[in-house]
Amino acid sequence: MIDIEWFICYNMYKNVDEDVNIMAVSYKRLWKLLIDKDMKKSDLEREAKLTHYSLSKLSQGKNVSTEVLGKICETLNCTIDDIMEFIPEEK
Repeated sequence: MIDIEWFICYNMYKNVDEDVNIMAVSYKRLWKLLIDKDMKKSDLEREAKLTHYSLSKLSQGKNVSTEVLGKICETLNCTIDDIMEFIPEEK
């Protein structure tokens, strides 16, 4: 089965020549924001009503659902740009 987030990223960053620029996800902005707000990951997990599994995926820099990202943004009163970014991977 294809991971839907990977599939979306793959198609989103496909250029005209069919070369693919795979983008890695970085949540460093989220961790910095938590520090700035004097919050721990466990505080975010509780307040955003996230599963431990989702937080673990974030900690490992893996893809999570837009629902998870939305809960985080709502809880921290921020936008998606404040918590994540796409980093081009070298070919």
